[in-house]
Amino acid sequence: MSSRKREKWGISMGKHMVKAKKARSSPVRMSHSIRIKLILIMFLMMGLVLFGLSFMNYAFLSSYYEYSKAALLAESYYDVNTVVGKDEEYNGDEEELSSAGQLKLEQIRENTAVNLYIFQLANFWGDIMYRVDYPDVTEVQKKLIEDLTEQYIYREENTDNIKTDRGEKKLIREKENYTIFKVYDERIGSHYLELFGKLDVGSFIYLRTNYQSMNENIAIFNRFIAYTGCGILLVGGVLMIFVGNSVAKPIVQITDIAQRMSELDFEVKYPVTSHDEIGVLGSCINMLSETLETTISELKMANNELQKDIEHKIQIDEMRKDFLSNVSHELKTPIALIQGYAEGLQDNINEDKESRDFYCEVIIDEAKKMNKMVKKLLTLNQIEFGNNQVNFDHFDIVSLIQNVVNSASLLAEQKEASMGFDKEYEPIYVWADEYMVEEIVTNYISNAINHVDFEKKIVVSLEQKGEVVRIKVFNNGRQIPEEELDKVWIKFYKVDKARTREYGGSGIGLSIVKAITDSMNRECGVLNHPDGVEFWFELDSATIH
Repeated sequence: MSSRKREKWGISMGKHMVKAKKARSSPVRMSHSIRIKLILIMFLMMGLVLFGLSFMNYAFLSSYYEYSKAALLAESYYDVNTVVGKDEEYNGDEEELSSAGQLKLEQIRENTAVNLYIFQLANFWGDIMYRVDYPDVTEVQKKLIEDLTEQYIYREENTDNIKTDRGEKKLIREKENYTIFKVYDERIGSHYLELFGKLDVGSFIYLRTNYQSMNENIAIFNRFIAYTGCGILLVGGVLMIFVGNSVAKPIVQITDIAQRMSELDFEVKYPVTSHDEIGVLGSCINMLSETLETTISELKMANNELQKDIEHKIQIDEMRKDFLSNVSHELKTPIALIQGYAEGLQDNINEDKESRDFYCEVIIDEAKKMNKMVKKLLTLNQIEFGNNQVNFDHFDIVSLIQNVVNSASLLAEQKEASMGFDKEYEPIYVWADEYMVEEIVTNYISNAINHVDFEKKIVVSLEQKGEVVRIKVFNNGRQIPEEELDKVWIKFYKVDKARTREYGGSGIGLSIVKAITDSMNRECGVLNHPDGVEFWFELDSATIH
């Protein structure tokens, strides 16, 4: 992944993190709860249904009841007309209903709760004669039929209402063969529906059914609906609370999961137990959670790499600045000396040979120091950037230390310092890069010689720790301040700048030691003692078989 792309990913990750910290869902208000809304909607719907039933009952039940009763009379008329029309005995010579016909008429009367009369009229010299063919009637009933006949047959045309001695009749339906009236009988205080018509065979028919007042029934029915509605609302309320909870519970769960997802918590998952819309939504939330977790994990990795790249870039920039500054500082003095003495030679400041030789020696010494420092820098650069390959060999560390101590003994004598290394050490074999280890030992001993003081003792020793050998170089002298112990490994860092300048040190030797031990995955360090300083490093030991 390119640096620019990682940077974009890092910015995006930062925005996601900021949004996630800000995304804190406020608790759902009671008035905004979908559960409460659902229950209220159900209650409202049930109330509207009950109100609608009561209103329809009050406004239309009476008319519907009247219409149904009239339809019942009309249906009974057609049934009777069919039965009488098919009765051969009645239509024949006997002019009487057969027993089968009478049975069918009886069935119609009983099944419909309708009073049924079939009769005929005859006019003899101005006198009207009545003959009731069905059923057998008393004189009172016959008189009723005669009165009705006069009212219906001889009523005025286009008159909807008829005033009689028994009450008022209101026209309900009028057809070609029959008319239906609503009758209020004042004598007994009750309503009836009456049908008076003529059959196809020429006989007259009179049908009567009880039509009770609906006002009282409507009031009773409305009270019944009210009582029943209260019970239904109570039971329905409990059921609706249960249903509302069952519907709202998964939504609340999904909401909680979404809130935790906004806080970058992807551990919780919705338990999908159904395949309806809620189940599909839960599955989508789970898939979204997994996708976001994967994406944010990738963003974090990219952001971490970006941070490392940025830190590495900053570190390289700082190292480059420090390197240029330190190199410039270290080279400034020898270059100035070389320039000054070279100009002195050019101007023949001192004509005697001894002075000229001294000038030349100074120039040569400073050039050697510069050359030595440049070589060390190149060596350090190769080690730090991995250009100097580490070759692990199997060698005797005791023999290597002894050779370095012998080589440095002359310098120690010039410093009037004693250097001790126990020659009775048995051979100790290690696995390491022999050339690099020699460089470490040489740097440690040179550093000890340059900083030895007081009793001027230098002691090189070894300590076996299982499969690790620790090599230690101690010298008498001033301690290193505790706050500067970790800084001695930094390039060009000098604890005592005046003394370092005195022996021509560059502050690179210990940096080379640190780089070498890191390349071999080993450790090095420094310790303060009451009478001096000890530098150490460790190597893997091995045994010859």
